[in-house]
Amino acid sequence: MAMQNSDGLEPIIAALATMQATVERSQKSQAHQYLENFQKSPEAWTKTHTILSSPSTIAEAKLFAATTLKGKIIYDLDQLPRESLPSLRDSIIALLVSFREGPRPIRTQLCVCLANLAIQMLEWKDVLGQVGSTLGSSAGDCILEFLKVLPEEVTEGRKIHLSEEDLTARTKELLEDNATQVLGLLNQYSRSSAAAASNPQLFECISSWLREIPAADVVNSSLFDAIINALSNDTAFDAAVDCICTILRDTREVDEYIEVIQIIYPRILSLRPKIAEIAGSGDLDSYKGITRIFAEAGEAWIVMIARLPADFRGLVESILECCGRDQDRDAIALTFLFWYEMKQILTLEKYKQARIRYADVFGKLVDVMIKHLEYPTPDDGDDTDLFDGDREQEERFREFRHQMGDVLKDCCEVITVTECLGKAFNLIQRWVSTYGSQATSTSVPHWQELEAPLFSMRAMGGMVSPEESVVLRQVIPLIVQIPDHERLRFQAIMALGRYTDWTAQHPEFLQPQLQFVIAGFSHSSKEVVSAAALAFKFFGTDCRKLLEGSVTELHAFYESVLDNLPLDSQEEITEGVACIISVQTPDKVYDTFKLYSDPIIKRMMSCANEAGTAQDDGPRGAVAGYIQLLTVFVQNIQPYVSPQEENPAVKYCQEILPVLSTIAENFTNSTPILERICRCWRYMVLSYRTAVLPLLPKLAQQLASGFENSRQGCFLWATDSVLREFAIGADYVDTSTSQAIYNFFEQQALAFLRIMNDLPAEDLPDVIEDFFRLLVDAVIYYHQQLLLSPVCQHILSASISALTLQQEPPLIATLHFLRDLLSYGTDHPNSSNFDRSESGKAPPNPPELQQAVKQMVVSQGEPLVQRVMTGMMFTFPRDCIQDASGVLLSLFEILPEQSALWVKGTIGMLPLGSIRGGEADRLMNAVGVRISAGDLRKVRVLLQDFTTSYRRRNVAPREGLGRLEATRFRFSG
Repeated sequence: MAMQNSDGLEPIIAALATMQATVERSQKSQAHQYLENFQKSPEAWTKTHTILSSPSTIAEAKLFAATTLKGKIIYDLDQLPRESLPSLRDSIIALLVSFREGPRPIRTQLCVCLANLAIQMLEWKDVLGQVGSTLGSSAGDCILEFLKVLPEEVTEGRKIHLSEEDLTARTKELLEDNATQVLGLLNQYSRSSAAAASNPQLFECISSWLREIPAADVVNSSLFDAIINALSNDTAFDAAVDCICTILRDTREVDEYIEVIQIIYPRILSLRPKIAEIAGSGDLDSYKGITRIFAEAGEAWIVMIARLPADFRGLVESILECCGRDQDRDAIALTFLFWYEMKQILTLEKYKQARIRYADVFGKLVDVMIKHLEYPTPDDGDDTDLFDGDREQEERFREFRHQMGDVLKDCCEVITVTECLGKAFNLIQRWVSTYGSQATSTSVPHWQELEAPLFSMRAMGGMVSPEESVVLRQVIPLIVQIPDHERLRFQAIMALGRYTDWTAQHPEFLQPQLQFVIAGFSHSSKEVVSAAALAFKFFGTDCRKLLEGSVTELHAFYESVLDNLPLDSQEEITEGVACIISVQTPDKVYDTFKLYSDPIIKRMMSCANEAGTAQDDGPRGAVAGYIQLLTVFVQNIQPYVSPQEENPAVKYCQEILPVLSTIAENFTNSTPILERICRCWRYMVLSYRTAVLPLLPKLAQQLASGFENSRQGCFLWATDSVLREFAIGADYVDTSTSQAIYNFFEQQALAFLRIMNDLPAEDLPDVIEDFFRLLVDAVIYYHQQLLLSPVCQHILSASISALTLQQEPPLIATLHFLRDLLSYGTDHPNSSNFDRSESGKAPPNPPELQQAVKQMVVSQGEPLVQRVMTGMMFTFPRDCIQDASGVLLSLFEILPEQSALWVKGTIGMLPLGSIRGGEADRLMNAVGVRISAGDLRKVRVLLQDFTTSYRRRNVAPREGLGRLEATRFRFSG
């Protein structure tokens, strides 16, 4: 809508219109930038009032103006003279009078404005009185809304620039001192009319003030009757539910609130008939609300439920009824936490008698859960589409089943696994006796009633002891005879995979299960095949000793199915056979390792030859997949041999190392292949440790040349495993080997520095992350060599450049390195366990290392402080802030006075007008006081608070930082 030219509001209205219009992204970006700059400008104070006061302005513009005004009051109040605050207050109250009837979003924002002004305007004492008298009795909803937001905004007071002392005092003035008055006002309002007693905003206000008003005071007043009665009012129902739940949470300290609970409990229990009533009405939201009340009561009073099972059984049965009547399965999840808490307390020996008293409830809960596990039955009988094409709903149901499976595990702990399994077994038996004879290869009647107990058995598998001797002996022979229905076969195979630990103790049941699983590899369903591969992995892992003699026969099966499986399933079945190979005697390991792996090598080489001329990435992906299978073998085949003997697995690795090296040399541009190769090499080191020494020269050479040629960080990742395994002081590692490894590391570091000289940091986030993770270990295990090496100065310079990144992983790695490096400039470095004496104490930090770090800080501390503080104020992700402030703390521990000067200089380079007048001086004075007192940790807090406050006030764009722009890293070594 057009505005008068004198107002100067046309650009704002036009930008808002652009944001809502269907236009080019660039136009929206320009409009967004304009509005963002406007929100931080001093002129926003007057223009927001103009927009809000203009009768011709559209509602969207007024909402934007109210939101902008809220931000100005929270972050930019210092832009106004202190003497103008009363007039600002009066103007906001006047606007509230204008918007007392709505629109509610605008009214809410204005209430938030007034609340935040009240917090900061310390001289305003009679806040509630003045707001109430000015708005008048006719503005009931408006006053309620202000009362609601006031405690919320005070609680969030850390956003406001007040000292802790002022904020604490203001909190007392606004909330604690007014709690009794507010309770009286709300009581008076609720009794004023029937409409007032069922006003949702009344209950929202009560919920907010329960931060300050004791729950007992509300329960003992007429307000509690109003809250309970509101549950019969559709408009007020949701707000009343929230209010009751807030009161319930306040009574968790049951011994303190016993008298309050005695009042509340009968009123809650009287709501039980509503469960059936609402369930019959089909109102899903209301059913969730009533379920939430009972579940929250159970969670709050869990101790009372255990102490007094006879008195509180009604509450537990009500929660069970909520579960049982939830036909749509929308509300039942609200009870899961209660059942978990119930299990936690009932399994304590102290409450054994209560556990016995509630055993039947948990038995019924098992029945309810298994029934809810059933897939829906389609009206048209089409089993291929159970959710009418709604894939999202199907995925939610599958995820939900696993949550119900967790409840079944809770039941196992309360009433024993045998009883829970017995219920599932009875359901399986019942289906077999009722429908088993009717099942054919094309039709399985009521399969949902069989699939659900099978899933429940799968869910409870982790709870079953290998010594269980009642149910599994009966149920497993039934499972392997399940009809050939896709979902039944899938669930049966998955269930068997959960009981392999039991099968390992009962070998007579192994072969029928294994044959059933192996048959699954021939099934037409991909899901069944995937389930078979996963189950085979578990059989190979847990029953490896029983299958030790079948390793040769299984090879033919492995070869026959491998190429027909997706990669995940290939890895799973490979892990299964690798575990079986791992229990072979050392004299057989080499031959069986070779038997299984050589065909994979041939497939890999064939695909590698194809990849050279292929137009797509298929052959390259296959090469990477086969390398991954080799890695699975390396991870799992770890024969025990003495350090003096040749390791048969390492012997085979020596044969495949040249093959992998050749592929790495020929696919320097294929990240997936290089990452898989480096992963394989890494696990050679991790699996065989110092036994890999015969491979080390060639492996180090390949890692060095591979990194230089490909510039891929995975080579640094693999280098890290070598660095750790052959560190100074490691068992069976001589000093010359460790020194050679350090020289190899330094070669990698120089290669990285040359790469970083050629390319900007933003092009190398992954490589930077891998390099500084490598550096963390280098500092820990080789600090004596690294810190005294000339290359360390260049590494520090590179780390400062890396802090210009905005991605979290490389930043975290860089900051961790800086913290470890700088710790060696103090008396308490982050040292390796290898350095510790028998008493567990770390040796003193040598003076020459402290001096070396101090010299580096002297030469590069200023740009480091600039980068860290700029990141904290502008670019670092939230999770980096703690480590960044830790770097500043380390700098202050090494050179406190000089670091303070660097901080002051950095603040002086910030854009004009972005910090409050005198704020920098106050900060530096506080820092100086803490340095003088030796309280450097408080300096860290001061700097973190300053940067957080600055960032909140100045959500600046990523560019345009003036003199704080970073310089490119340069390295000429």
